[in-house]
Amino acid sequence: MLQAIVIDDEPKALEVIRELTRKVTFIDVKGYFTDAFDALGFMQQNVVQLVFLDINMPDISGIQFVKTMPDPPMIVFTTAYSQYAVEGFELNAIDYLLKPFSLARFLMACNKAYEQYQLRQKKPVTLPAVFIKSGYEQVRVELEEVLYAESCGNYVQFVTTGQKIASRLTMGEAEALLPASHFIRIHRSYIVALKHITKIDRRAAWIGKGELPIGPAYLSEIDKKIK
Repeated sequence: MLQAIVIDDEPKALEVIRELTRKVTFIDVKGYFTDAFDALGFMQQNVVQLVFLDINMPDISGIQFVKTMPDPPMIVFTTAYSQYAVEGFELNAIDYLLKPFSLARFLMACNKAYEQYQLRQKKPVTLPAVFIKSGYEQVRVELEEVLYAESCGNYVQFVTTGQKIASRLTMGEAEALLPASHFIRIHRSYIVALKHITKIDRRAAWIGKGELPIGPAYLSEIDKKIK
């Protein structure tokens, strides 16, 4: 599990991330800070592997804060200002979240951090579990068990090895939720798990005995991932 902290001078912004991280099973947030220097003191005394960091703060910017650290942890920048994106990525940030961001976009950043953490630990990359809203419930879904996601009107249905879960998401949001290293969009209505594809040609992909169509617009990306 990733040990994380959140730094943002706006208490409301901290509360938003607090609510989002409650839905992420593989991140343990150890502290929420409105003062970057308080956060630095905490980091000197505790293991912190990931920081969600606001950029525009009064005493020191998030960019300057990262530059003060000789060996910074993984950083996900959070900001309302897009003009800092290039400088943020030049500091090897894991991701750059533009406020206000959705749960799906937040999970995409968390997934990137999780994969990077496993690579740094030289561990086999395994997928985490996430919570997906279905009706009035938050359903825990093991991403390792997801076979494919299918667009169904205003909903996306996640088909796993043991169940089907419908969630009011767009396909774009579902695509952000599913790590790109393990899933691929094959059609405007389908995203499939690479490891569960049993056969594929120019017109269809098979998940077990089930056949899913391939859209011509997605062939070039499929060719890049499946050789």
